[in-house]
Amino acid sequence: MTETPQRPLRVLAAMSGGVDSAVAAARAAEAGHDVTGVHLALSANPQSFRTGARGCCTIEDSRDARRAADVIGIPFYVWDLADRFREDVVEDFIAEYEAGRTPNPCLRCNEKIKFAALLDKALALGFDAVCTGHYAKVVTLEDGTRELHRASDMAKDQSYVLGVLDDRQLAHAMFPLGDTVTTKDEIRAEAERRGLAVAKKPDSHDICFIADGDTQGFLARRLGRSEGDIVDETGARLGTHDGAYGFTIGQRKGLRIGTPAPDGKPRYVLDISPVDNTVTVGPASSLDVDGLTAIKPRWCGTAPVGSASYTAQLRAHGGESEVVAEVVDGELKVDFAEPVRGVAPGQAVVLYDGTRVVGSATIASTTRTQSAVA
Repeated sequence: MTETPQRPLRVLAAMSGGVDSAVAAARAAEAGHDVTGVHLALSANPQSFRTGARGCCTIEDSRDARRAADVIGIPFYVWDLADRFREDVVEDFIAEYEAGRTPNPCLRCNEKIKFAALLDKALALGFDAVCTGHYAKVVTLEDGTRELHRASDMAKDQSYVLGVLDDRQLAHAMFPLGDTVTTKDEIRAEAERRGLAVAKKPDSHDICFIADGDTQGFLARRLGRSEGDIVDETGARLGTHDGAYGFTIGQRKGLRIGTPAPDGKPRYVLDISPVDNTVTVGPASSLDVDGLTAIKPRWCGTAPVGSASYTAQLRAHGGESEVVAEVVDGELKVDFAEPVRGVAPGQAVVLYDGTRVVGSATIASTTRTQSAVA
């Protein structure tokens, strides 16, 4: 089994301006591939400098990527995918919150932008693969089929946000960092040895298109103020809110409930109903979920047949849970061996068979052990 094919490929390296994508591009070039760097301009109004910008879409980031490409010695271009990004990622993000769901925009960006729009354009131009700085492994089997696996370093594994890749996309994906059992400091040290100025650049974080990190403020500007009730599990009114879209399942802070719970313990968001603009809160125990139904499954290989045991990951940085899952009428049904807490519709559930990524689906509903709210 091998991470990268033996024959040299024409590779398009997506370079965000960060250290991971720069080292990935350098490793691909060092392996003998014909590499071209490309920075994706995803913002219609990119900030000129990183001050106040927390993502990877500033003009300064594109300049950092260009400088890295110059050091590596590869051609470099900037491709404007801002319109596609706005439609497929930003507007989807807003619509999901408006519908009372909790989306993962990074996962959607990988599906719709980096391994759809970018890959389609790359293949049309004669490239063989798209290379990114994600920490995950593509394993090629003896029969030529490819599998997506967790990175060798579980602490940096990013396979969760790549669980949406299908067979075709996986066949043209390259992740040179996936086999590296090393710390981020060692990746930075490698970048410094290679003369890459991004070696000491801070990591991007949060949602790249929300520069100040204020998700609730961003949604309020787009969706407007819409006052509604905060109620308990009996329907008793406890307070008001300015928009149900500003809450997520499992949220504890910022509820603005004046009266304490009868047991004196914290209350959490249990349900978000966009129909009547109501947010339901209750005790932590009511967050326990023992099953879920997920829609729009995407498989990194052949779709599973029948009921089988897997592990499931529900958040980008979450742990694994033992589950039994099967596809029923096109929907993924998942039952947990032990209850899990704070599962929100809109999130992705990614199934694993050992380290292999089986596939991903979007959570539509949950069943809870101690509450009828779902």
